[in-house]
Amino acid sequence: MLTLKQIEYALAVAKNLHFKKAADECFISPSTLSNAITELETQLGLKIFERSNKKVIVTSLGHEILDKAKRIKLEVQNIHELAQHNNMDGLNSSLSIGIIPTISPYFLPLILPKLQKEFSNLQLKIEEGQSHILTNRVKEGELDMAILALPYDVQDLVSFKFWDEDFFWVSHNQNKNAGKSEIKASELEHSELMLLEDGHCLKDHILDACNIASSSQYSLKASSLNTLIQLVKGKMGTTLVPKMALKELVGNRKDLSISHLDEPGPHREIALIVRPNYAGMGNARTLVEFFGDSLKELDKN
Repeated sequence: MLTLKQIEYALAVAKNLHFKKAADECFISPSTLSNAITELETQLGLKIFERSNKKVIVTSLGHEILDKAKRIKLEVQNIHELAQHNNMDGLNSSLSIGIIPTISPYFLPLILPKLQKEFSNLQLKIEEGQSHILTNRVKEGELDMAILALPYDVQDLVSFKFWDEDFFWVSHNQNKNAGKSEIKASELEHSELMLLEDGHCLKDHILDACNIASSSQYSLKASSLNTLIQLVKGKMGTTLVPKMALKELVGNRKDLSISHLDEPGPHREIALIVRPNYAGMGNARTLVEFFGDSLKELDKN
């Protein structure tokens, strides 16, 4: 009879395609891992992995078995989560939440102090990453939930929207369009517009809001909004940032000008995503309501 440990070890090997890395991830020795996989394959009477000194390959039948193994692991995890949440009073358990980098620096400082005050027994593990990575980690059960910006294809996950916002154009105050309270996308100089590098969904949201083709050329691309603002300050170009980030990034800098992007909105929506059968769905709904209420003060600024 195969065991949950064998399933865990096999999934670790499939993830890393390397026995030593998989063993390190499982906190066991490579020989223990290798013996467990060999025993599993013997019990099943087939090979899950083809292995040599140079590489590990998952066999075609191995892929089918590992897909079922993932579902078994998730179901067992759901049993533990269900028991844990049933024995806890509200948000007094441990949660792992992923969050994208164009939200986390502006959202977390506002939310975390209030969350700690309201739910003092909550143990929170936070992981920052890009949308496609976090979505996959939630699907695989490696994260309980994640905070993303929509529109984004979350596939078969469930999304709970709790805030929406528009974009604001930031330029040096010597720019010819500086000082306008509103600006149309057609007024933006594409050659001056600086966006985040590929992989950040904020870039796609901006292109969509401005109806700009993704093949357009930009003067520079960066990996963070803070870098873009510093470049704007140095008169290297202009950029667009979401409302949530305005206070932190721009503040009262007199050398910068802010204009609301006068295009149909909201330009992006913030949502919490979870697995449809997640045992802590009540906690997810509690967080969504809490996040929405906490962000209302941004609308007052």
